[in-house]
Amino acid sequence: MRLEAITWERLTDALAERILTTEAEDGSPWRRVALDGAPAAAPGDLAERLVEALRLRGRAVHTAGAFGFLRPASLRLEYGREDPDAYHDEWFDRQALWREVFRPLDPGGTGRVLPDLWDPVADRATRSAYVTLPPGGVLLLHGPLLLGHWFPFDLTVHLTLSPAALARRTPPHEHWTLPAFARYEAETRPEEAADIVVRADDPRRPAWSGPA
Repeated sequence: MRLEAITWERLTDALAERILTTEAEDGSPWRRVALDGAPAAAPGDLAERLVEALRLRGRAVHTAGAFGFLRPASLRLEYGREDPDAYHDEWFDRQALWREVFRPLDPGGTGRVLPDLWDPVADRATRSAYVTLPPGGVLLLHGPLLLGHWFPFDLTVHLTLSPAALARRTPPHEHWTLPAFARYEAETRPEEAADIVVRADDPRRPAWSGPA
């Protein structure tokens, strides 16, 4: 895949314009966007940039992080605290994402979405209040391992790191997750599945696949 160097500012503007011109295949009045990437690739930072860019363009935006939809510790840590297959398969409550985030944004939905569900530190429900995203608004869901689950995204952006950069930028105490991301690359092939790929090996100098 050929990637072109770009600044974060230009990338943000280009993605915002792409989101504004993307039509939902199922006729939903909302736009549902994935910002997929390992924590070391900082997909949440790109989400923050896009929030500002989209709001300046007059769009309502709701951001949600995958780490706000973890499963309870009794389920995600059933095979230990450092099991990469469990991290890949069991950590994230994808059924809750369907129920609380995606179905309300289906055609005819209420637009009433839950910002987060589970506090992993307290290991209990966050009890966050629902937020209503008006028609025409944009959902930005950011986090790891988002692709390959049939989520109804209208646009998918994958932030990728080379194996060396991923290892270098992942804190040592989280290196046990690296096999999970290697499995994700092998099984889901996110660089092929995503609409847009952003390489972030150098956090100051991204490169991207360009508009599709």
